[in-house]
Amino acid sequence: MKKILIISGSIIIGLLLIITICASFYLYSYALARDNSSMNDEPTTDQTTDTAKLAKKNREANIAWMEKQQLTKWTETSKDGLKLVANYLEADKPTNKTIILAHGYRGKSGKVEMAGFAKMYHEKFGYNVLMPDARAHGESEGKNIGFGWPERKDYLQWIDKVIDKNGADTEIALHGVSMGSSTVLMTSGEKLPKQVKSIIADCGYTSMDAELSYQLKAMFHLPSFPIIPTASLINKVKEGFFFSEASAIDAVAKNDLPIFYIHGDADAFVATYMVNELYDATLSYKEKWIVKGAEHGQAYTVDPKTYEEKVRQFLNKTM
Repeated sequence: MKKILIISGSIIIGLLLIITICASFYLYSYALARDNSSMNDEPTTDQTTDTAKLAKKNREANIAWMEKQQLTKWTETSKDGLKLVANYLEADKPTNKTIILAHGYRGKSGKVEMAGFAKMYHEKFGYNVLMPDARAHGESEGKNIGFGWPERKDYLQWIDKVIDKNGADTEIALHGVSMGSSTVLMTSGEKLPKQVKSIIADCGYTSMDAELSYQLKAMFHLPSFPIIPTASLINKVKEGFFFSEASAIDAVAKNDLPIFYIHGDADAFVATYMVNELYDATLSYKEKWIVKGAEHGQAYTVDPKTYEEKVRQFLNKTM
């Protein structure tokens, strides 16, 4: 009887191990693979809401505006050999100010996903605008999405390229949304050139580990253990880092640049409490704006006038 129980226990443990490994590989492919079409766009809570309809209308208008602009294509080769692509929109009047935009998770291309913000900076603020396609997005190469961690190194290269092309007296700000927000926050933890003056972080997550754990529970009603640690180990083998290393909250604790945090209080994709954790961890000059009624990535849509004014005021203080 004892042997039977031992054998039965071993079988159960073996099955659970197999299930965990299979689930972890599925999560890894589902969340990180470039060609996965199941999570093409970051969802809002309800695509039929007035906010979602307005966002769609604004998006179409902004893309139409972008198609009329004279863009210059820039390329860069990442440290791990990927061809990276960005679109550059020069200001109508000469300026030493450039904004580098960072789009969100599975954005189709920087110039599409960030068209509204590019229009704001170009028309309202008179900035030069650089819109990179993150690795594994748009025209940039790459098989897997890094949730901001390898991307932070790519942004260091884009920063250097702006300085090289626009001169040593250029002033640069970084503005990211969602994954792009966490990307620029992770970038802030690196040694940055003096030309980088400030950061705008719209609806970013604290870490890759925390966001995937949050989504695993929200979408599949599953606990993070043991699936997330196993998927993290897979990522370490394939991409060279654990999920926990991709931490915006660790980066901002080392950062000395001013940061303006923006988040919607109706965000169901990146929990609103994460912005409070990021804000509390930031020791440099910081501002925070929680936008009432804004779903994920929709703060600008919900209140564009206030958004523009708050960003303008922040940049006037820090640029």
